[in-house]
Amino acid sequence: MNMDLLKKLCLANGVSSGEDEVRNIIISEIDGYADEIAVDKSGNIIVFKKGAAPAKNKLVLSAHMDEVGFIVTCVNGDGTLSVDEVGGIDRRIISGKSVKLCSSKLNGVFGIKPIHLSRGDSKNEIPKLSSMYIDIGAKDKKDAENNIEVGDLVAFEGFYEENEQSVITKALDDRVGCLVLIEMIKSNLPYDMYFTFVVQEEVGLRGAKTAAYTVDPEFAIVVETTTAADIPNVDESKQVCRLGEGAVISFMDRRTIYDKELYKEAFKAAQRAGVKAQAKKAVAGGNDAGVISTSRGGVRTIAVSLPCRYLHAPHTTAFKEDINAVYQTVNELSKTIAGGSFKPEN
Repeated sequence: MNMDLLKKLCLANGVSSGEDEVRNIIISEIDGYADEIAVDKSGNIIVFKKGAAPAKNKLVLSAHMDEVGFIVTCVNGDGTLSVDEVGGIDRRIISGKSVKLCSSKLNGVFGIKPIHLSRGDSKNEIPKLSSMYIDIGAKDKKDAENNIEVGDLVAFEGFYEENEQSVITKALDDRVGCLVLIEMIKSNLPYDMYFTFVVQEEVGLRGAKTAAYTVDPEFAIVVETTTAADIPNVDESKQVCRLGEGAVISFMDRRTIYDKELYKEAFKAAQRAGVKAQAKKAVAGGNDAGVISTSRGGVRTIAVSLPCRYLHAPHTTAFKEDINAVYQTVNELSKTIAGGSFKPEN
């Protein structure tokens, strides 16, 4: 896997509806490797690549380009910014975090009332987002408005750390999925395949809905990340999935009950590829499969995800062996589906 490309993807800012930087990287990477590259009205990238042979089943592989973040709702009189969430973010991790104003490239920091000015139970309460603000170092409202407008997007300030085993960075959700699709597009495919890099997953699976309607596939593989809770003080039965145990295969989440035969086939694909796979042991969350599987007359859909700690936080952690396991599983499963050797019973 091209870890330099993963770094580039993760450090790009792509809060939902502002995926331009990520989209430009992807198009630059796949230019010359795909037969058709189109950007639709929603901002999705829709790609077709011919393989060595025509596909017997029309397959699309999908990953989302966007990440969680914030949007400016008010420039205050003192030059600070009020914001609202774009996607689901745990308020406990916001205070004191460094952020990047996407349009101006200015840095800021989330602030709250100092602890020594708090009284009673409020010292231990999780502050509401409405009581927080972003400080960009402006002296007043006029100074701030020279660089900021209401509606501007705000991303967590990213860094990238990598060692022999792991990666720590922002936005692994879902830049890992984008990396897997890019690597496949650059490879010699045995069969024709479609690929969609979609927008606005974090705010309601919006891009995938339009992209799936356009492609009209028979089968879909959603390449995602999912929460691993293999951390201290969490009972094993509540850990959902674990780092180091390979690709995560979902049987159900809050948006989708996955195709049962594809679920079994995904584990077989991992075994054939010689990599680990594990079940997602919780009915929680959701992803673009929720709208892809119900598109038009229905699409047989499976999700293959990377186990990732601290999802939707400024810094997320994953193992490199699991990234490889996701790629190998998806690659093997796609050949099985597109090549027609996967023969569902109904």
